[in-house]
Amino acid sequence: MTSFTVQNMETVSLERDRNATSQNQTWGLYAKRITDLLVAGLVAVTILIWLIPLLALLIRLTSKGPAIFVQMRSGRDGEQFPCFKFRTMAHNPQAQFQQASKNDYRVTPIGRILRKTNLDEMPQFLNVLLGHMSIVGPRPHPLPLDAQYWNTMPGYRERYSVKPGITGLAQVRGARGETGKPFQMRHRVRYDHLYIQQQSPALDMRICWWTVKAALNGNPNAW
Repeated sequence: MTSFTVQNMETVSLERDRNATSQNQTWGLYAKRITDLLVAGLVAVTILIWLIPLLALLIRLTSKGPAIFVQMRSGRDGEQFPCFKFRTMAHNPQAQFQQASKNDYRVTPIGRILRKTNLDEMPQFLNVLLGHMSIVGPRPHPLPLDAQYWNTMPGYRERYSVKPGITGLAQVRGARGETGKPFQMRHRVRYDHLYIQQQSPALDMRICWWTVKAALNGNPNAW
């Protein structure tokens, strides 16, 4: 067998491996999307159908303003989308972006409970159904926060190579809440990259379980 033939066979083998990897990744994305739709649909018809009206009523009775807070955030490949949350702060349409901090005076009493238990994020299951988000993935950031780090922090924009999630590895490992200092954001980005490299159904299930445990125990960095 000539060296030319061997080289051709090696090239064909490498190409076959690349195609198989690409197909596996494609099927993985389809499987993740189907899982997202099934879980989000189940949550919508069993929980959101009564939770949204109930919490919306409590929010409206205890503070002025809409019950649902809509904020533009970055999705996969930087595509912007309206992210839904229960409003947890005093309503101020003219307010400039400012991350919530410990003992933040803007957070309402019921908002403090919602943030501590992650219930403020529940409307984002609707974002999952709409295709903006996944259940597990890097958290989407507000646009001003993206503008601060997009071109200055290495690896920051790559965290948006997958759909953002309602919860993520960074959040369940303590890298959630305020990122007022660059080292806090770098810490979060490292976790996001680790998730993107290691993502699997098993890891997603563990992250969901850790999220539930953190919500029941009260998230220490949820201000």
